Amino acid sequence: MSELYEWRALLRSATDTEQLGRFIGQSLQGGEVLALYGELGTGKTTLVRGIAAGLEVPPHIVNSPTFVLIHEYQGRVPLAHVDLYRIEAQPELQHIGISDYLDGQTVVAIEWADKGLLELPDNRFEVYLSHRSARTRKVILRARGTAMRGLLARVLKQHEALKAADSLQLARPIR
Repeated sequence: MSELYEWRALLRSATDTEQLGRFIGQSLQGGEVLALYGELGTGKTTLVRGIAAGLEVPPHIVNSPTFVLIHEYQGRVPLAHVDLYRIEAQPELQHIGISDYLDGQTVVAIEWADKGLLELPDNRFEVYLSHRSARTRKVILRARGTAMRGLLARVLKQHEALKAADSLQLARPIR
């Protein structure tokens, strides 16, 4: 079992969610697997839009791959945005070729990773989003494994630097 590190916060708007995604994207080096969890409308695609921006992909071209299952984007490192919402069984998952993206270079962001259809690597970065109100979201970032602990540290360092500069009040840690 890999080591687990976690950070919790409140996001007050879609802009906050996208900015957190940007912090994550700027901190990625390539080859990471990001498992995204949350009900409909919690901001998973908004978060990926920010991740893409952090990877130097124009955020306006990022949209939900619910019906096409995978969108590929070329940025500083490649990004595969996967949506498992419509996948019902393991054979369908094999058909879309998700294993082709687990190449150690491509960042793979997987919405609905909790469907249990995909065996996720031990070293992964998990993002849990949940509704707190119509606009506010609770976010939990979990780093599983040593490499992902470094990613979490880089994301939080960016968050703290901006907070200290008072240029953004993104989120406040909660228990």
